[in-house]
Amino acid sequence: MILRFYRITLGILALLLLMSAFPGREQAASSGTVVEISLDGMIHHVSAEYVVRGIRYANERNADAVLLILDTPGGLMNSMRLIVQGIFDSRVPVITYVAPSGGSAASAGFFILLAGDLAAMAPGTTSGAAHPVFLGGTEIGKTMMAKIENDAASYIRSIAEKRGRNPQLAEAGVRESKSYTDQEALEGHLVDLVASSPQDLFARLDGKSVKRINGTTTLLRLDHARVETYAMTRRERFLAWVADPNIAFILGAIGVACLYIEFTHPGVIAPGVVGAIALVLALYAFNLLPINVMGVLLIAVALALFVLEAKVTSHGVLAAGGFIALVLGALLLVKSPWPEARIHLSTALSVAIPLALISVILLRYAILAKRRKSVIGEAGMIGTIGVVKTDLDPEGKVFVRGELWDARASQKIPSGARVRVRQVDGLVLVVESLEETR
Repeated sequence: MILRFYRITLGILALLLLMSAFPGREQAASSGTVVEISLDGMIHHVSAEYVVRGIRYANERNADAVLLILDTPGGLMNSMRLIVQGIFDSRVPVITYVAPSGGSAASAGFFILLAGDLAAMAPGTTSGAAHPVFLGGTEIGKTMMAKIENDAASYIRSIAEKRGRNPQLAEAGVRESKSYTDQEALEGHLVDLVASSPQDLFARLDGKSVKRINGTTTLLRLDHARVETYAMTRRERFLAWVADPNIAFILGAIGVACLYIEFTHPGVIAPGVVGAIALVLALYAFNLLPINVMGVLLIAVALALFVLEAKVTSHGVLAAGGFIALVLGALLLVKSPWPEARIHLSTALSVAIPLALISVILLRYAILAKRRKSVIGEAGMIGTIGVVKTDLDPEGKVFVRGELWDARASQKIPSGARVRVRQVDGLVLVVESLEETR
């Protein structure tokens, strides 16, 4: 009986050891990790630094995969190339995924989408429209334009060929600015699948073999993978926030208003410091955006009209013109084919209305103060009226502003006559008879 008990116990222990040595598929998959990186908004050096560092982090953690979620109108080509190179250099498979529904991977984002080891899109998303756009409204010759276009076309064709995707449709997205829906991209072999969510994506990719650029093959175990979100640092979040064209426009308006207050009220200091910082941040952001010269000119015209409104009585016509010019200038300031990368009408109005009111009111007060006659010092004495206390022949005493002054005149003025101060010569007033000036 005891021997039988020992045999049963040993059998149970052996079974437990075998189960721990050969775990089931679900147990093995549950230990996997996917590092999630979100690339939304404009692509610039800040977002490129964040994505590349996130991919490097996934490699250091020996993660099972990187999920790079895209929702971007595009951005700088140099920054896009850094991200693509980071994807190619990764030992961990990188899955590029356009999401959520309604999102897009346009322009530079199209390159990044095709660069992934596996590419996917959520239903209702788009990609493409990758023709090069130039910063600063720069006009270049046809030859240079052709060179840049050919370079971009060859680069995306190379990416597509490396990943086994359709190079013809990829190139059309550059040369013809073609845009593709999720189904068009799937049918055209630009992406590998359409998935409604990251969980759906992982379930459908679980067990799939991925061929890497170096020729090796990696088996994905993602069905029950743990998703680890890799977030931006505070510095990166702040710089990415500043790079938003709407925030940049608001900062520029704040900078102009604060510097004007400092110039009209020297010594206040605080507005000057705030204005300088705001302008520097705005210029940093505008350096990353395609600026339209026409928008800059309209804003300059608006500021000029505000100044004229304070000097000229136009019954609000100049102020209205300045307001319209400022709103149009804001809407045209960023030259981009994507609405997400332009300044919104609500932002333009929220800046134009306060700036117009502040500019006109402050300018008017400043001009009125400048025109107002001084009432203190020597300048304040000019033109005041006094009474002669002793005959001026040509010198004597006059009573002005409650005080007795030494005075002189060009002719004899009898005591009791009223005089006007023409000049102050030290402590002597030069006066003239009011009877003489009538």
